[in-house]
Amino acid sequence: MRKIIAATFVSLDGVMQAPGGPEEDPVGGFKFGGWTFHYFDEVAGTSIEELLSKPFALLLGRRTYDIFAAYWPYQNDQIADVFNPAIKYVATHRPDSLTWENTQSLGPDIVATLKELKQEDGPDLLIQGSGNLIQTLLANGLIDEIRLMIFPLLLGKGKRLFGDGALPAAFKLTKSQTSTTGVIMATYERAGEIQVGSLAIQEPSEAELERRRNWK
Repeated sequence: MRKIIAATFVSLDGVMQAPGGPEEDPVGGFKFGGWTFHYFDEVAGTSIEELLSKPFALLLGRRTYDIFAAYWPYQNDQIADVFNPAIKYVATHRPDSLTWENTQSLGPDIVATLKELKQEDGPDLLIQGSGNLIQTLLANGLIDEIRLMIFPLLLGKGKRLFGDGALPAAFKLTKSQTSTTGVIMATYERAGEIQVGSLAIQEPSEAELERRRNWK
C-alpha cells in the first residue's frame, strides 16, 4: 500500500505560500515570496536530499504543477534529476494542457482516484506545495505522513497549511532535528484517533459549574 506524504515549508504562523521566490505566488497581494531563502544550510539540505532519495511519484495541485513545469524541466541539478522523470499526478480541470513529461490527471473525482492509487503497488505519493489539494486530502483523511520544515518567522497573511476542514486525527512525531538557522524539521505519521481526557479535578467547584452553564 502506498503512502501519501505531504512535505511542506511553513512559517510559525502556518503560512506556506510562495516560499521559493517573489514571483512564485503573489496571489492576494502576498509580499514575502522567497521567505525561506536565507535559512537554508547543510542540515536542511541533507534533510531534503533524504526525502528525495527514496522512490516517489509527485502529487500536485494545478498551481504548483504550473510553477514546477515552468522551472524544473529547464534545470540541471539533483532535484531536477528526480523530479523530471518521476510520474506526476495532478489535480486539474484542464488535463489537455499538461505538458511536463510523465504527467497524468487525477480525473474528475480526485479523492476516489487517490484511494485507488494508495491501494496499488508503487512508490509513495509525495505532495509538494499544493495547498488547496492538501486541504482536500486532510478533509478526507488521506494524508499518512506530514514532513514539515518550520521556519522561525511570522508572515501574517497568506495561504495556510491547515484550515478548518481537516478531519480530526492523531499523529506521532517520528523524527526531528534543527538546522543552524533555527529551522525545525519534523516528521509526523498518522497514529489513529484522537484520545481525550481531562485535567480538571474530579469534583468541580460551584464556580466551575456556573462557568459551564454560562457557556452552554
